This record gives sequence, C-alpha cells and structure tokens, in this order.
Amino acid sequence: MPEMNDRPLVSVIISSYNHAAYIEASINSVLAQTYPNIELLVVDDGSSDDSVERIRALQARHGFDFRAQANQGLARTLNDCVARSRGSLIAPFGSDDIMLPERIATQVTHMQGKPEVGICAGNIQHIDAEGNALAKRDRERPFRRLNFEDVFNSDKAGAPAPTLLFRREALEEVGGFDPSIRLEDLLVELKITRAGYFIDVLPEVLAKYRVHGANTYKNRRFMIETVLSTYARFDDHPAYPQVCARFINSMLLKCARDDKALVRELLGQLPMRYWNGKTLRALGRLLFG
Repeated sequence: MPEMNDRPLVSVIISSYNHAAYIEASINSVLAQTYPNIELLVVDDGSSDDSVERIRALQARHGFDFRAQANQGLARTLNDCVARSRGSLIAPFGSDDIMLPERIATQVTHMQGKPEVGICAGNIQHIDAEGNALAKRDRERPFRRLNFEDVFNSDKAGAPAPTLLFRREALEEVGGFDPSIRLEDLLVELKITRAGYFIDVLPEVLAKYRVHGANTYKNRRFMIETVLSTYARFDDHPAYPQVCARFINSMLLKCARDDKALVRELLGQLPMRYWNGKTLRALGRLLFG
C-alpha cells in the first residue's frame, strides 16, 4: 500500500528467534491494528523450534512478507528489513510481545507535523509467559520528551522498547542499527537524539511486554557489558564517568544476592569517589547476604 499524506505507510518488522510459543500472538496483534496502512515484514532468524511452520501457516492466510534465514542476529536482520521496507515510519517489534490495537494509529497521529520527533514511544503493560497481567510491574507515566542528555543521563524514564516507532530519515541518518552492539535500542536512541531529534513518549499504554525465562535483561553480565560498551561510544561527554558509575551502582544491588563474582568485578570497575548508598548496600549483601 503506498504512502498517503494523512496515512503514511508504517513498516512493522518482526525478527523471530525460537519464540514459537509467542510468535503467533505477536503477528496477530499487528494484523489487528486499526491503522489501515501497514506493511508487515517477518523474518525467522535461524530458529530451531517450530516457529517457521507457525509463521508460514499465518502467512498463507494473511499474505505478509516472510523470510527464513540462517541466524544473523537482530541488528543485521533489522537493517536488512529496513533496506527493503517502504514505509516512512519503522516499527521493529519483539516476537514475544503484543501490540494493542490502537498503537500504530496513536503514534502516527502524534508524529504528524512534528519532524523533530525521530522516535515515538509509549507506555507498556507487563504480562507473564501465559499472557496474564503483571500489574505490580506497571506504573502510569506522563508524556515526556527526551533529548540526548535525558537519555544519556537517565534523567527521565526511558522509552519502552516494545513501543518504538522510528522516523525512517532519522534512522537512516545515523546509519541504522549497529551489529556490534547486541542490545540495539539504547545505542540507536542515543545516536538519534545526538543527531538533534527528540524521543516523545506518550502516556498511553501501547503494547504488552512479555516477561519470561529467556528475556535478554535477565542475562545480567551480558546486559552490563553491552550497556557499558554503548556508553563508551560517547566517552567524550563530560558526564561519561558519572553515567557509567550510576549504571554500575544500579546493577550492583541487582546482582549482589545471586552473582557475587560479578559484584566483585563491578566493584573493581567503580572508583571509590562514586560509591554511594547503593554501593554500601550491595557490599553488605555481598558480605552478609
């Protein structure tokens, strides 16, 4: 479907890897969008479960673009899909998450007439592996506009990954997603805001984020190494040491009870001038927990 002035084409990209239990719900949530001008591109990135069979069954009924490939990783897959997509707005979407029906329509309406907005996002609802609401994890957040300083310094609540909608020109201006950083969201947000764009985060709940055993954030060592590698791309910023220290302190408490070796490594990376109450609490858990 071509671009229309009031209804720009939105390219939704789902890269699936061993999410057979969730992929159908993810795809169906895109097909159920109230917004009428969407192209859906689905890629299976080398799954070893029966994801491909499930996706092909849906493709036969609905006719979206589907390709199966040997594993390339998320960033390379997204870049390939962006290159062959046609939309002026790009929505990478998790194969284990669910869009609410009004999500794309709400974001497109907001972005119209705001060329300064490179990314639009919204709030999320947490669900468990079976799709049940995890209300205790949810919190209402007001509208917020983020610039580079807000994202880099974590001065405001960030943009939830399952709701990111990119303006193509902003994404292309920064060279797309970086395959050398396996958690792509933070780096591309920093690059786009440093290029002068804003991230607008709407107060509406736009997607359901599924919490399950294979969530990337549960691999703490990987998370820490990747986030610190991302910050290192901006080591010319005056706040770079403080930003790294704040992140390490936040992770110390999360790791203190179940990964004492990692806590010791993190303490070794944290200059004593950046120790604070969180550092001491983590140290207490390490020694006495």
